[in-house]
Amino acid sequence: MALESILIDGPSRLQGDVHISGAKNAALPLMALTLLTDQPCTLRHIPKLHDIVSMSSILHSLGTQIHEDGSTLTLTTSAVDKTHAPYEDVRKMRASVLVLGPLLARTGKARVALPGGCAIGVRPIDLHLKAFESMGANIEIEDGDVVATLDQVKACTIVFDRVTVTGTINALMAASRGNAPVKLTNCATEPEVTQIAEILVAMGANIDGVGSNTMTIVGNKDIQGFDVTVIPDRIEAGTYMAAAAITQGDMILHHVCVEHLQSAIAKLQRMQVGVSILDDQTIRVVADQPLLPVDIQTAPYPGFPTDMQAQFVSLLTQVEGRSTVTETIFENRFMHVPELVRMGAQIRIKNSMLSISGRAPLKGAPVMATDLRASASLILAGLVAKGQTKVSRIYHLDRGYEKIEEKLAPLGAKIQRIKS
Repeated sequence: MALESILIDGPSRLQGDVHISGAKNAALPLMALTLLTDQPCTLRHIPKLHDIVSMSSILHSLGTQIHEDGSTLTLTTSAVDKTHAPYEDVRKMRASVLVLGPLLARTGKARVALPGGCAIGVRPIDLHLKAFESMGANIEIEDGDVVATLDQVKACTIVFDRVTVTGTINALMAASRGNAPVKLTNCATEPEVTQIAEILVAMGANIDGVGSNTMTIVGNKDIQGFDVTVIPDRIEAGTYMAAAAITQGDMILHHVCVEHLQSAIAKLQRMQVGVSILDDQTIRVVADQPLLPVDIQTAPYPGFPTDMQAQFVSLLTQVEGRSTVTETIFENRFMHVPELVRMGAQIRIKNSMLSISGRAPLKGAPVMATDLRASASLILAGLVAKGQTKVSRIYHLDRGYEKIEEKLAPLGAKIQRIKS
């Protein structure tokens, strides 16, 4: 299959309406969650992404029947046909590790290859495995696979050494069919985690502390199916907000969750970008003033998301003055910077901090995407760069953004997808 690239002729000013897709980071664990029950589970507002296709393939191989109707998926796992997800199935994305927890809960055993995904630093699953062991699981690593068995969930307290979104979700799922209390502390509080916990309660599990950093779950053998609408993708929304700001545009975003975007909204307003809350699902972003510099430090929710860092770095190349960006989550998440520098950005890296000199005139250039969010940052830069920008290796982009060129073109972007 031919590789694809994105071509952008800049500069452009974006204006118009854009509809935000369902959150990939909620949809993937919700899909894994369906392994817990033999009843049908319906997921609405599912984004059309490569990662969704990959997770569907993994679940199908385990015995899940999947019916697709537009953006709605109905998944039914009447019986788990096998408990082994091999490397060929899971190598494409790290979220594949999320089948470990539900397989252990439902069958008492699982064999899942160590996952792949974006190369943005060390993202070990040791916290997942320690949590399973605390519950009484036996864990071994054989030939690159995690081999786990769990006879019965035992009462325990799990203290996560670091905040981990997928680790918190996996632990909740693993404990969801046990009858002993499992207390999780230093949990992730991201909206995606909260939605999973809420759905587990609807399925029959008992969870105290939903939405907080300490949760206690007592499972239930009689786990039911569910019907849920996936929450809006806050990272996609933040990306389009940054696109409006960087192009001095005027954009209305539909189907957002304003509550989930507070950190991004606060930074944009400090930059002198106009952000109007039209209702709790609609935001207007207008950039008609000179942009001011800000300092950003990534942090777990409700702090500024690491998944929005690269896009805001592109935005900060166009402000009046010097800004800094400090990355505290992943140690190798500045791989977009050399590509932005090739386009004329003035950015210096020192350890985990960027120093960005604004108002650098960007020029179109051939650039290469290194990961999902870096892909988006290069597209934002291409929107304001003079001349043509070619972004290669966009298979990263298609893992997390639904038809980005088709959403940007009606807003005024001169953008197209081409075969390389």
